[in-house]
Amino acid sequence: MTHTDLVDGWRLTATAGTPDDLDDALAAALAAGVPAAVPGTSHTALLDAGLIPDPYLDRNEEALAWMRHVDWRYVRPLVEAAPDGDERVDLAFDGIDTVATISLVGADGAVHEVGRTANQHRSFRFDVRDLVGSAVELRVDLTSALHHAQALEARLGHRPLAYPQPYNMVRKMACSFGWDWGPDLQTAGLWRPARVERWRVARLAQVRPLVTLAADGTGRAELHVTVERSGLPGGDAPLAVRARVADVEVTGTIAPGHLEGTLVVEVPDAPVWWPVGHGAQPLVDASIELTSGGAVLGRWHRRIGFRDVAVDRRRDAHGTRFTLVVNGREVFVRGANWIPDDHLLTRITRDRLARRLDQALGAHLNLVRVWGGGIYESDDFYELCDERGLLVWQDFLLACAAYPQESPLLEEIEAEARENVVRLAPHPSLVIWNGGNENVWGHEDWGWKDELGDLTWGLRYAAEIFPAVVAELDPTRPYSDNSPSSPGFAPDEVHPCDPDHGTHHQWEVWNRVDYTHYRDDVPRFCSEFGFQGPPTWATLERAVRDERGVMVTDKHDPTFLLHQKADDGNGKLGRGLAPHLGVPDDFADWHWATQLNQARAVAFATEHHRSWWPRTAGSIVWQLNDCWPVTSWAAVDGDERPKPLWWALRHANAPRLLTVQPRDDRLVVAVVNDTGEPWTGRLDVERESLTGDERARVALEVAVQPRSVGLVPLPDDVAVPDDDTSEALVVRLDDQRAVHVWREDVDLRLDPSPLTASAAPVAGGYEVTVRARSLARDVTLLVDRLDPAATVDDALVDLAAGTSVTFRVRTDAALDLDALTSRPVLRSANDVVVVTAPIGSRA
Repeated sequence: MTHTDLVDGWRLTATAGTPDDLDDALAAALAAGVPAAVPGTSHTALLDAGLIPDPYLDRNEEALAWMRHVDWRYVRPLVEAAPDGDERVDLAFDGIDTVATISLVGADGAVHEVGRTANQHRSFRFDVRDLVGSAVELRVDLTSALHHAQALEARLGHRPLAYPQPYNMVRKMACSFGWDWGPDLQTAGLWRPARVERWRVARLAQVRPLVTLAADGTGRAELHVTVERSGLPGGDAPLAVRARVADVEVTGTIAPGHLEGTLVVEVPDAPVWWPVGHGAQPLVDASIELTSGGAVLGRWHRRIGFRDVAVDRRRDAHGTRFTLVVNGREVFVRGANWIPDDHLLTRITRDRLARRLDQALGAHLNLVRVWGGGIYESDDFYELCDERGLLVWQDFLLACAAYPQESPLLEEIEAEARENVVRLAPHPSLVIWNGGNENVWGHEDWGWKDELGDLTWGLRYAAEIFPAVVAELDPTRPYSDNSPSSPGFAPDEVHPCDPDHGTHHQWEVWNRVDYTHYRDDVPRFCSEFGFQGPPTWATLERAVRDERGVMVTDKHDPTFLLHQKADDGNGKLGRGLAPHLGVPDDFADWHWATQLNQARAVAFATEHHRSWWPRTAGSIVWQLNDCWPVTSWAAVDGDERPKPLWWALRHANAPRLLTVQPRDDRLVVAVVNDTGEPWTGRLDVERESLTGDERARVALEVAVQPRSVGLVPLPDDVAVPDDDTSEALVVRLDDQRAVHVWREDVDLRLDPSPLTASAAPVAGGYEVTVRARSLARDVTLLVDRLDPAATVDDALVDLAAGTSVTFRVRTDAALDLDALTSRPVLRSANDVVVVTAPIGSRA
């Protein structure tokens, strides 16, 4: 086989739908044609040509709304020699965004339609051997996905969904149409590689490895090979297949006229692949070679890992378990939901993904959930997860909507599912398939039933089609109907979001109630929960500006609100702040307070979840990453900077954690040990005044077994304060520490200026030493305020009176030492809390 990548030589024009008031220069360029790279989209082509502003900045998203209504055309010359009599010539597209007609135009102007597509999540291949041999033009016409969806909705009937535009009527990334954290840009283009492939006899159409690990340590790779025959002279020849896994090789044949073969490779004493924190991640080479008469027709190569995975969904005294089991070991899931890392997908590189996944590891996460409103990620994404031992929960791509079960959507959804199950099968990191996000829950709770009447809404996908596809093509992995869902129960029998059964989404917190209500339930597995906060200051400075190019500091300004997509988002931020820190008037204080409150809310939930292991078996926060600059639930903002939430996740998900929790109307210390070694030692507990005076102390010996939680009840002399407004509980075990207070910050007698600090230059940056003369809560350096590229090694540090911490700042810039050691760079909860009444009246 030979192939020619169709990367360059393309031009992009607009063929319909441009507004009458479009800038003259832009209109002329769109009519004449703009150079376009593939992979790419209309947005990236126009950005590269300098014809449109950055859609992520200021209010440019609104200014580019016209692009969603345009029909686009990609064209390039295609010069291919005439094929030999036994030679196939195929046009192959790995991804088209989204509604396309592909044609070849001859020198005489005759247009020969090759095929049509309407699915971003599939690849397509077209036989063009009869149309090449002289110079032709390759043309890809792209119809507005929005107009296509609206037309299909008119034909099939409206189905309810979370947002106004009918994203459930077209197989395009759902969040293309805007989400409560994402822009509405609706790209169009050739978003994955395109090429011409020339081949004879047969080609490797797919290889589907089913990789398992037996109890005796034998690794088994069952390699299912599917070929496509040319249909030309010689195309029915016998085929030889050779498979090699690690150092073991087997051979087989595919008889004339047949299209499939299976080779089984067994590797004794196979290296075992483990999730991060549980062992190593050895990957072994697996390869297939297809030959005929000694000629190599195709090769396939991947790296695989030997492991066994299951989900324990047994009933018990508390409901229905949902516990991930890898290689026979129960794994507590410390996870985050994942969205596409850039709304303009073709800009996502392997290096960018590596940085983001390393940030997931840095936050002590062991799983990312690829959410159903995005995409099936690139091979790079899953390979990087394989290497890191970062588990992947993969949604099928249905989200927050009712989906028709009629043609053409039914066939497209099943086809994309089948293709991607096969594509992702080699990856040991992928441990569960999930039938979609909040579709079943939406049908039960969001008023859909009255709106739908007799219309189909998608249960067949979750309950029939997807599980059948997984059972047929990837029986090595478990499948879950939806997130959330209650396994083994019909939706009208047990609510799909029942916290006692299976997976649970907790969105009452954030939407309606205070974050302390996270403790109202003990979910079996919380696969979504979260709290909002703004991006870092440097990101706001770059991307949220007024017409003068100055950062917007009015949170009610239309530009700020364009980068705050949540319904009543700022109102919810304020209501979430008020009981804990109060609501500052100053924007810089508000920014820090909302970031801090986001971090605290998520840490509160995460520590609650972890303290209940093994009853609670997973905690997946919404969300790890952002796709543009926005106020959102993310821990890492759209400019790749960690928010305070990231540090909260790092602390709350540490392999060893101390957290003070209520149990049966008393306080306990939950000693969480998610390591392979026992955690033993002396637990020192001190009740002290905020200024450091000891009130009571106890030392308790603890011994907590691996992968378990020990609950240590606290005696009343340390657990019950004399004055709950001016005391704190400090808990220490080895190098771990926790600080507990009995009242919210607005009701504590916190010193508003409890810190002294000094800074000194060191190689690669600065060291900043901070000392507390009174309890200082969540001490943090917001170093991006001085240098957008600066980083720091810790944040959200509680300092008891008399203690200190040294932060290490990495930067190439020369920073002012006074600025580095004072507000608004050096912050704590103390300096932002809004005191609304005298202490005496707040008893």
